[in-house]
Amino acid sequence: MDLSSIDSPLLEKLDLAQMPQHIAIIMDGNGRWAKKNSLPRIQGHWEGVKTVDRIVTLCRKLGIAALTLYSFSDENWNRPPTEINTLMKILDHYLNEELERMKNENIRFNTIGQLEELPAEIQKLIAHTKNYTKDCDGMTLTLALSYGGRQEILNAVRQIADKVRSGKLRVEDINYSVFENFLHTNSLPDLDLLVRTSGEMRISNFLLYQIAYTELHYTKVLWPEFKEEDLLHAIIDFQGRERRFGMTQEQIIKA
Repeated sequence: MDLSSIDSPLLEKLDLAQMPQHIAIIMDGNGRWAKKNSLPRIQGHWEGVKTVDRIVTLCRKLGIAALTLYSFSDENWNRPPTEINTLMKILDHYLNEELERMKNENIRFNTIGQLEELPAEIQKLIAHTKNYTKDCDGMTLTLALSYGGRQEILNAVRQIADKVRSGKLRVEDINYSVFENFLHTNSLPDLDLLVRTSGEMRISNFLLYQIAYTELHYTKVLWPEFKEEDLLHAIIDFQGRERRFGMTQEQIIKA
């Protein structure tokens, strides 16, 4: 963990022995940032890419094992075509620009969601990026693309039903572990911290199964204005929580 290049007094408040292993972020507020600055809505999305760069860099330096970003939900297909096209251009630009950086910084690229709904060229670029970084093991960067939590759970149920129908899986053998193997996040550690920007206090169909015992942190900061110190504040907030996982405080103390 190399913290020498992070210039923040908040580092002194971090407990490096209690860092979250998996952080997810609902990156909200691009449109409101653009409106506040009298700019076209799509400019807010481009500005948000700069924040992605900052946060990916910080998480890598902090030794975070997995960072998952809610980039494009399955409901986002209902947005105006011009905005959707811009978001696809931004994704294309980001992957092309960051490919070598991910390799050099030992970051494995990953996705969750219904990739088959994305443009064919974007699908090819995603596949290439995944293959190019498949041996990187410093951090996993996951983009949720055309993703919906309900759809993910429904797909898992359908796959399990097919296994049962074909005789490859017995109903009595279905448990949490088996079910989780059919989720998109099966290769990722449990989600510790979920951050949402812009002041909205809802989950928006994101990682519904995975957040069962996740700590939630909401901030009014718009995503394009979200800085390294904002994430450090979220991590410090996380470290101040008492995570009991259904147990009593006395049980945790004894453990």
